[in-house]
Amino acid sequence: MLPLTYINAGCSARIIRLSGKPETKSHLEDMGFVPGAVVTVVSEAQGNIIINIKETRVAIGKEMANKISVEEVTEDSEPAGSFAAQH
Repeated sequence: MLPLTYINAGCSARIIRLSGKPETKSHLEDMGFVPGAVVTVVSEAQGNIIINIKETRVAIGKEMANKISVEEVTEDSEPAGSFAAQH
């Protein structure tokens, strides 16, 4: 488990946990950053990280991205709850 800021552009990660104040967590959840969601880092520019989440691009600051703990998703891994993982 590592902060989202450690994921390179073009790589995907699954959100494990959010940290920070309750209002910060709530704001992230409102944008779709919830445990289990898969995000893809698009790019990093001017202190912001651009992320694809649920077919939407979102820019967040590095400070906020550090509050999102993730695990890197590889092509071999299946999302939790997928058909292949259940059978």
